[in-house]
Amino acid sequence: MLSNTPYANLDPTVILDAVESLGFRCSGGLTPLNSFENRVYQIGIEDEAPIIAKFYRPGRWSDEAIIEEHQFALELRAQEIPVVAPIEDKNGATLHHYAEFRVALFPRQGGRALEVDNMEHLEWMGRFIGRLHAVGAVKKFQHRIQLNVTTYGEQPYQFLLANNFIPEELKHNFCLTVEDILQKIRLRFESIGNFATLRLHGDCHAGNVLWNDKGPQIVDLDDCLTGPAVQDIWMLLSSTKKNEVEMQLDCILEGYQEFYDFNWREIKLIESLRTLRMIHYAGWLAKRWEDPAFPLNFPWFNTARYWQEQLHHLREQADLLGLELEDQED
Repeated sequence: MLSNTPYANLDPTVILDAVESLGFRCSGGLTPLNSFENRVYQIGIEDEAPIIAKFYRPGRWSDEAIIEEHQFALELRAQEIPVVAPIEDKNGATLHHYAEFRVALFPRQGGRALEVDNMEHLEWMGRFIGRLHAVGAVKKFQHRIQLNVTTYGEQPYQFLLANNFIPEELKHNFCLTVEDILQKIRLRFESIGNFATLRLHGDCHAGNVLWNDKGPQIVDLDDCLTGPAVQDIWMLLSSTKKNEVEMQLDCILEGYQEFYDFNWREIKLIESLRTLRMIHYAGWLAKRWEDPAFPLNFPWFNTARYWQEQLHHLREQADLLGLELEDQED
């Protein structure tokens, strides 16, 4: 487990000194922004617009992986795809080291929330993601993770077990359920056959999209990875009603296919990917639980009620995955 106080030495003096070491004259203004994984601040700059300073969580990504994230953003920007890319210094560097921290600077970007129930917005998002994927398919990541049953399912599950997060009275049923789920997901992936993987945003939900008069803009590629295209699509589906989900999906894909071909077999991966995200999210919270910011902001996690509800939801997903496999056999 990483240090339980990874940002203990990141005080305002260090933050401002880090920014000034990169050639900016800070006005003294410093506003923390909403981020749990990293630490992100709006910094006032003398006689200029504020900038955003992002201090990466120590030990999470290698320098090479962070630089790949930055390079992906710069590639997207070069193709006029609206993404907030890091600021390059005079040597073209985007990742910097100050004291014990790694920091990148970004221009400030305003906007409002994406309206996930607005069909026009969803079709626009489809076009946006299609353009993003057309760039993502050009080359491969070398240092970012790949989304699969191992990375998003088995590894977080084993972390939860190894660190005794599952209550003893639930452990037997929890293990049976998760192991059943992982096996069903493996079978589901196998049943789809060959499908392309490409560089993705990886965490393309409404919270990572800013909307303005020019349309959507991605503000965070911190979780970019390699995986199936549908991963960047399904998290935009907000309804729980089947007919509305189908309408939303059709709307997104109508826009998407203007810029990139979609493999329709990947639709059959949505429930598997949703279930993997549930397991991965629980593992992410567990890995960060010794960071004081996490119990403060996620007080419901690691309670008896949370694990009971998690087991209930996972059982529901196991049933859905089982029905999908039965339909496949028919």
